[in-house]
Amino acid sequence: MFHRRRATMAAFLLPAIAVYGTFMLYPLARGVYLSMTDSLGGPIANFVGTDQYKAMADDPDVTAALWHTILYAAVVVIAQNGLGLLFASLLFRRPRIRKALSVVLLTPTLVSPVMAAFIWSYLYAPDGGINALLGLFGLDSLEHVWLGDTSTALYAVAAVNIWMFAGYSCAIFLAGYMSVPTELLDAAAVDGAGGWRRFRSVEWPMLAPALTVNVTLSLIGSLKVFEFPLVLTNGGPAGATETLTTLVYRNVFGGGKFAFGVAISVLLLVTVVVLSSATSSLLRLRERRI
Repeated sequence: MFHRRRATMAAFLLPAIAVYGTFMLYPLARGVYLSMTDSLGGPIANFVGTDQYKAMADDPDVTAALWHTILYAAVVVIAQNGLGLLFASLLFRRPRIRKALSVVLLTPTLVSPVMAAFIWSYLYAPDGGINALLGLFGLDSLEHVWLGDTSTALYAVAAVNIWMFAGYSCAIFLAGYMSVPTELLDAAAVDGAGGWRRFRSVEWPMLAPALTVNVTLSLIGSLKVFEFPLVLTNGGPAGATETLTTLVYRNVFGGGKFAFGVAISVLLLVTVVVLSSATSSLLRLRERRI
C-alpha cells in the first residue's frame, strides 16, 4: 500500500518535474555552458573555460552596470516600500476611503512597463509635463533635463519603477495591517500610546512578514529591471543608466558578443540569488526574534 502511494505521488509529480527541467534547469545549464565558450549565437562554439568571466572582470562597463543595478535596486526598495508603508498606514486608519484609494494606487500596476516608460519619457522631456508644472508654480529654477543629466537619470528611471509598484507594496502592507489583532491596538490605546508609539511598538513588529515579502519581491524585480532603462534612456546618458540586463541585451543582440552577454546574465543570476537570499534570510531571522 505504501509503495503504491509513492508510485501515485511520483506519477503526479513527474509532469511538473519534466516541465521544470525542460524550461528551467536545462536552459540554466545550457546558459552556464555557453558562457564558457566563444559562441557567437550560432551552432559553432569552442570551449574557452573562464575566459569570458576574466574579460568581464576587467571590463569597466560591466563594473559600472553592476554598480548601477545595485544602486537602482537600493533606491527602489527603500522608496517603494517606504511609500507603500505610508499609504497602507493611512488607508488602515481611513476605512471609508480605503477601497477607492486602494484601486487608485493599484491602477499603475495595470499598465505595461513599456507603456509606462513611454508615458514618463514625455513627462521627463525638457518641454514635458514635469518642467511645465514646475514653471506653472513659478519654480523655473528647478526645471531640469531629467533623463539627459548623468546625475539624475538613474534616479528618474527609478522613480518610474517606484510610481508603478508602490501601490502593490501598499496592498501587501495593508493585508499585514488587517491581520494585526484589534486587541493589541485597543490595549495600546488604553495605555495612552500615541500614533508613533503605537506604530513602533505594535504595528511595525506585526508587519514583519509583510515587510519580508515586500522587500524580497521589490529587490528581485528591481535587480532584473529591463524595460524602464531601455525605453527611457537606452542606457544613457554616457552609460549612466546602463544595468546588467541592458548590457546583456546589448551584447547578445547587438554587440556580436553572444557568449560574453550570456556570462553577464550568469553574473546577474548570481547577484539576484545572493542578494535576495541574504535579505530574505535576515528578514525572516528578524521575524523569529520578534
